[in-house]
Amino acid sequence: MTLATSPQSTQTSSDANQQLDTSDVPAYCLQLAQRAQAAANAMTRTTGATRVAALRAIAAGLRQQAAAIIAENAKDLAAGQQAGLSAAMLDRLKLDDKGVEKIATSVDQIADQPDPLGEVIEGRVRADGMRLQKIRVPIGVVLMIYESRPNVTADAAALCLKSGNAIILRGGKEARHSNQAIANVVRDGLTQSGLPTDAVQLVATTDRAAVGALLQLEGRIDLAIPRGGESLIRAVVEQARIPVIKHYTGLCTTYIDADADDTMAINIAINGKTQRTGVCNATETILIHRDAAQRGVLKTLCEQLAEKNCEIRGDDAACAAFAKAKPATDADYDTEFLDLIVAIKMVDSIDDAIDHINTHGSKHTDAIVTQNIAAADTFVARVDTANAFVNCSTRFSDGGEYGLGAEIGISTDKLHARGPMGARDLTTTKWVAYGAGHIRQ
Repeated sequence: MTLATSPQSTQTSSDANQQLDTSDVPAYCLQLAQRAQAAANAMTRTTGATRVAALRAIAAGLRQQAAAIIAENAKDLAAGQQAGLSAAMLDRLKLDDKGVEKIATSVDQIADQPDPLGEVIEGRVRADGMRLQKIRVPIGVVLMIYESRPNVTADAAALCLKSGNAIILRGGKEARHSNQAIANVVRDGLTQSGLPTDAVQLVATTDRAAVGALLQLEGRIDLAIPRGGESLIRAVVEQARIPVIKHYTGLCTTYIDADADDTMAINIAINGKTQRTGVCNATETILIHRDAAQRGVLKTLCEQLAEKNCEIRGDDAACAAFAKAKPATDADYDTEFLDLIVAIKMVDSIDDAIDHINTHGSKHTDAIVTQNIAAADTFVARVDTANAFVNCSTRFSDGGEYGLGAEIGISTDKLHARGPMGARDLTTTKWVAYGAGHIRQ
């Protein structure tokens, strides 16, 4: 996938506060970044109370403008249907009254959270009386690149505002009307609250060259967060000269241990796979300990998955237990299906399960179902994953479910942040020293 060469139409934003010429894409992107830098600097002078007031105004504006947002969303849906977008993509794109209310509620929940800025992470007083503190501060300017989900426009903006950052939003062209309508509400809320309006900017051109240009602005933009398909994320990483937080795929595994409660195990595995298939925290692989398989869990699980129209791709044991299972290939255990398809495999031990997950998984979310505390502790300690679950569905790997209000993404990286990222994860740290004329001898 190439982000820098696909010619698309350019346009001027309908937002009266963001009238920039988009005909020269690199110059336009530099202007966006310069405005964002100025806004980020201004955000360092704001109080937590002011930022909360802005979030409240944004939530209220979303509710007041719900009909207008839904009308703009209808334009995107009509264009998407004409363009042949998949049913799953259209589902992610669609907004109704309930959807807009959910977005507004997320903004309110973010406003309710403690202010992460200024939090003292550690501190000490030296023998000579100098006081040292490590505190949380904003990252600065965040670039968010995302596809199809218009709720990300509000979620990402709210999380960055809560943490004192400025954000540049680059949504997919399939949601451009919806994104613009939401961004206008957000910017109006900032203006009303006295925060810098340019703390939130939506890229107003659909030209893909804009993404490549923004990713080159080292020293202007501090962090990029891509949220979408694997091809998008890899293209961002390949072109970026700025740090990127990412996850390529959500290849999540549920392991049914020898000491699992059989009914619980089946319910958790089925929920993880079928409750919603086109999301990154859906279960894609199910591993079953030989003992559990031989007492009937494998056969019953396959039957119940098939009743939900789920295609089963299994190893020899799964195919023997369920005649309609298709033989799995090696590639199936490395695939994020995002569909009613699941790969199933029998393992001889928890060690085999952990080895399989660490070899084939994407380090996103992995679960064990067991009544054995030692097995649970072993799994949690040894599985290399951002989210390790015991006796619960992988579908709970979500910022909202974690009490973050929303998430800006789920990171499978090991540096800076890992797992669902909320406002606190959009901060960095600063050492502060308080002396009284101290000089170093």
